[in-house]
Amino acid sequence: MGIVSAVIIRVGSGKEIVSAFVNAFLLVYVALFPIVNPIGGAPIFLGLTLHCNERERDALALRVARNSLFLLVGSLLIGSYVLEFFGITLPIVRVAGGLVVAATGWNLLQAGNEGNQERSDHQPVKPTDAFYPLTMPITVGPGSIAVAITLGSQRPRAADLIQLGILGAMSVAGLFAIAATIYICYRFAEGTVGALGEAGTNVLVRLSAFILLCIGIEIIWNGGSTLLHLTS
Repeated sequence: MGIVSAVIIRVGSGKEIVSAFVNAFLLVYVALFPIVNPIGGAPIFLGLTLHCNERERDALALRVARNSLFLLVGSLLIGSYVLEFFGITLPIVRVAGGLVVAATGWNLLQAGNEGNQERSDHQPVKPTDAFYPLTMPITVGPGSIAVAITLGSQRPRAADLIQLGILGAMSVAGLFAIAATIYICYRFAEGTVGALGEAGTNVLVRLSAFILLCIGIEIIWNGGSTLLHLTS
């Protein structure tokens, strides 16, 4: 009770504590959702798994969600330390990741449904392919990893171990919510795309590709601006 009381006194009130934990959860989810973009990735996932039956597609969706969770949790918790070990700064990661994201978005924007059809004409996606390319870079690309690393590096300096641990747990809970969203969107991709029709799917894929291109340019701009600020 003494430890809990000390934490409450140090932070202010119970409402402020709950608000901080909820904000940590929402910050992770809201920051990663538009970049991971499981809704826009669902048609791409379906295009790569057209030859799979419903059971196989369900298993692949679960594997992709699980792999995405592991990647994002690792990036959030230890990503910044790995960068420090290799002497790589976050602005460099943003620029490099932004270039890859922008290139991916541009390729998808140019290919449209034709690109998805070409990929679906190949052999069925195997369960061993759940990590590459379904998880990385289609679902969790360099941009998502860079954002997760950035979020993990923004640790409150004034927080004690208990508060820091709970904030970390809430951040990981946000990643679980992202993984659950990925699974739901991919699991029911066939029904969603079927409801949209061929024309609607084409529009959705192209809009998702354009948004992905814009996100990539935004990441490049932020990283480049930081580098210019550091060198000036």
